[in-house]
Formats: sequence, C-alpha cells, structure tokens
Amino acid sequence: MSAYRFMSQKKRVVICGAGIAGVSAAYFLSRSGVQDILLLDERPPLTLTSDHSTECYRNWWPDPEILALMNSSIDLMEQLADASANALRMNRRGYLYLTADEERVAAVQEEAQRISDLGAGPLRLHSRLSSPYSPAKLEGYGNEPSGADLLLGNGVIRHYYPYLTDSAVAALHVRRAGWLSAQQLGMHLLEQARLQGVNFRSARLVGVETAGGRVSDVVLDAGERLGCEVFVNAAGPYFRNVGALLNLDLPVLTEVHLKVAFEDHLQVVHRGAPLLVWTDPQYLPWRDDERAVFESDAGYSWLTGVFPGGAHTRPEGTGESASILMLWDYRTQVLDPVFPIPLDDQYPEIVLRGLSTMLPGLGAYIGRSARPRLDGGYYVRTRENRPLIGATRIQGAYLIGALSGYGIMSACAAGELLAAQVTGGALPGYAAAFSLARYEDAAYVSTLDHWEQTGEL
Repeated sequence: MSAYRFMSQKKRVVICGAGIAGVSAAYFLSRSGVQDILLLDERPPLTLTSDHSTECYRNWWPDPEILALMNSSIDLMEQLADASANALRMNRRGYLYLTADEERVAAVQEEAQRISDLGAGPLRLHSRLSSPYSPAKLEGYGNEPSGADLLLGNGVIRHYYPYLTDSAVAALHVRRAGWLSAQQLGMHLLEQARLQGVNFRSARLVGVETAGGRVSDVVLDAGERLGCEVFVNAAGPYFRNVGALLNLDLPVLTEVHLKVAFEDHLQVVHRGAPLLVWTDPQYLPWRDDERAVFESDAGYSWLTGVFPGGAHTRPEGTGESASILMLWDYRTQVLDPVFPIPLDDQYPEIVLRGLSTMLPGLGAYIGRSARPRLDGGYYVRTRENRPLIGATRIQGAYLIGALSGYGIMSACAAGELLAAQVTGGALPGYAAAFSLARYEDAAYVSTLDHWEQTGEL
C-alpha cells in the first residue's frame, strides 16, 4: 500500500514555498494522482529567488549521484519542452570551460574523462582543425551530441571562438548543457499543476503542529489552522527556518550570490556563444596607480590578491538584444536570508575586469560602461553540496531543498523524487544519497571534512 493511500480522512498535502522546488513538487505530486494539494507562500509564485537564476543547466558533475539526478532532470525538461513546443525556450549551447595554464591541461583531460565515465557521455579530443567538431546550434535542444569536446591549442579554440583570448590553451565544451527560461519552466509546471487541481494560497506559515509523532496541522499568520497529513518544506532561502518549526536542525547554510545584466553594445560576446567559464585563478587588471592605492588601504588590499577561477558569462535575450549575464563567486558571503538582498556596488566592475581576461574586448568597457543591472539570490547548501529530498523523522514531514546553485536544472527530478517518496512510488538509485538520514551514518559524516566533489563553477 502506498504512502498516499495510507492517508486517512484529511488527505491534504501542504507545500510551503512556491519557488521552483515547491512548484515542481506540486506538479509531480498531482501527476502522481494526489488530489488535495495546497501550495502556500506569502509572495507570488516564483518571485523570491527563482527569478534571479542564471537559468543554465548541465549534466557535467563530478559527483555521480548529482550527475544521475541531472541526467534525469534534463530528460524531464526535454519532455516538457517537447510537449509545449519548447515554451521553455530551452537550448543546448553548452558550457565552454577555458584555461590558459598549460600545466593544467592534463588534469583537465583526466577529470573530464572521469566525469565522462560516470555517465555524462563520451569525451572527444580535438587538436587539429580537421577533427570533426561542430559548435552548438543557436536554438533548440535536439540532435546535439552528449558528453564533451576538448579543444586543444589556441589555434583550434580561436578558429571556432575568435572573440576569446589568445592565451587560452584548452577549452572543454560540455554538450548536454545550455539554458532556458526559468520563469517559463516554473509557470508551465504551475499551470499544469493547477489544471490537476493544485491550489495556491498567499499566506505566511508560522507553525507546523504534530500529534502522535506525525504532522497534523499548519498554522498561518492570521492564526488559522489547516489540517494536513503531509507537509513539504520547499521554503528556499527559509528552508532552515521552516525546518525549525518542526524542531529539525537542518544542516544547511545560506550564501549570497549575485549576477549582473550588462549591455554589450560592442558585441564582444558573440550572440551564439555557449556559457563561457574562465577556470584559472587570476589577478585583476588594475593600473599601477590603482593597485598602489588599494595596497595602501587595508580595507581594499584584497582587490590586489589572487581571485579564484569561475568567472562566467552568457548571452541573454533574443532578436536585437545585446545583453549578457556576468557572474563570479569570488567572495562567499554566508548569512541568514534578508530581503532585499544585500548588494555589492563593486561587484559589476570586479566581474567585468575578471571576464576581460577571457574576453579581452570587454576591457573597452572598464571605466566607461553603462550602469549594469545587479541582482541576486541565496544558495541554500549542505556541506557537500548535495540536496535534501525526502522524509524526516516526523511522519508526514518531507524536505525538498538545499538545491545550491542548481535549483532550476534539478527541479524536475527533485520534484519527481519527492512525489515518489510521498506516494510510495519506485525510487531511483540516487534517492538515499539525498536523504536527511545520511547524516546518521557515521562513516558518511566522516567523509565530509575531505569532500571535494561539489561541482561548482
């Protein structure tokens, strides 16, 4: 007998949080036959952090469990795109990871082969122009290769991507990757869920009550109580706070992550470019007088130090759009979520300078660019950057969260997994890896201090 058939009179599922995780949970629960689902959020759906995403996806992950989750999620997104005439505006441009460090090339190839062997698809090497490599199509997601292509040598790289720096020596083009409209994905899931009877209510959750060791009611800010047999914590940045309502100390933290929308009127970034990622650590290109000023001030001297790899950008928009998105997590800020999100006025110039190492043409904007649009959201993450999806020690209480930096790309598979756990459906092999119960395994916990498979850019 499934978990849902076991429910008695109330048969109500309450999902706290109408971001992409909560909406996906509602969609897949309703698709599984669950009838009485209430999606609860004090804000309109998909407006807190889901609409501040980079909107990218990839199946290229060093963690085999995350990789399997992403392969499943991309399968589901492609099915949704097929069924909606690609209302999601999904493409398959890929990610292009670049390095200028000759000494790193062997390690890049070795790591790429390892990820390929985990199930990401074949690795192909290209060191000559005669090698059969084709850049991705601008639009669409069908008839594209899987795996990755490793371009070796600046001549090969710049033949296909002439706008990149002449110092690049290797470029790894991950192929089952690209971007889509996160808003369109979320709204499509929400509309389909509503057609299946899912209801949305604008209200703030202030309590979750239990009786006999299982969920019994939720309490809203006006004092109203709603009976429920299943409660799903999909609260995004407030994931830990909502967990505390059930006396659950969820092992997560929240990080601020920013992004810049920038008008590239010089079209330095080709409109058909993949997501471009500079993987090398670097020093920012300051003038000598600027560097001297920063070095003399303890509050700014960090600007002259080594910055980590990971600066990335991609084209945004269609038609006559000249917009690009620029991102770089060079300083991680961990704090409890507050809104409006704290912004850093230095961020746009720092990211622009960092990206100019990979895209020298961007240097023309330094000190003379139009004011960019800066926004951001929170990453909620566990120490090892695996999500929390599934049951808790309280009967009827479930989690779908800690989707740090990959909420959009993993949402479909995460929602499907959550629905299977609630309804007693068949579980994929990766289900146990994302369970809260994994932290009760002493052997697993002992690995966390040395965990390296985060898969972050």
